[in-house]
Amino acid sequence: MFTGIVQGIATVDEITSSPGLSTFVIRFPQEKVEGVTIGASVAINGTCLTVTRQDNNALFFDAMQETLRLTTLGDLKPGDEINFERAARIGDEIGGHLLSGHIHTTATIVEIQRPENNVTLWFEVPDEWTRYVFPKGYIAINGASLTIGEVKGNRFNVHLIPETLRATIFGRAREGDRVNIEIDSQTQTIVDTLARLGYDQPSTAL
Repeated sequence: MFTGIVQGIATVDEITSSPGLSTFVIRFPQEKVEGVTIGASVAINGTCLTVTRQDNNALFFDAMQETLRLTTLGDLKPGDEINFERAARIGDEIGGHLLSGHIHTTATIVEIQRPENNVTLWFEVPDEWTRYVFPKGYIAINGASLTIGEVKGNRFNVHLIPETLRATIFGRAREGDRVNIEIDSQTQTIVDTLARLGYDQPSTAL
């Protein structure tokens, strides 16, 4: 499990592709790999991957084709920066909200607004996922736990303070970028339960 509090920015060093599999070599800040073990889970732009090898501060991860298809990891290239979070441990503070590291869908940044002292990012998601997107609800974007601002159709925004921009790759965001989305599990459970009970149907009362 993860908390949605991004622990830093790492850099893709190398990507090796083979049939059905891609291996990512990602270089982390030295202090962030202390105590890491083979088999440990690390969220890379919100996607839970397993450490398969370590070379000093470079960690190796394998991603199957299904993972590449469902996430933005297939878009990465050497030199790209990513958000990362190592798996939470019992007793850690949950500063965001609990995440599984399993990506539901991707979204596209369609507009970036820069009012004084903050940035507002507008995202567009596939229509089938809008049922889980509510104003003031939780959502994880590239592994960062964020609060949804406004929702308009299949678009929503988040407001980012300077510290979030500094500590994550959102400070380098550009319109057209794709991001990984993990829907809040509690929101998904409530919406799906109400749908099974028929409460998502339009009223037929006169």
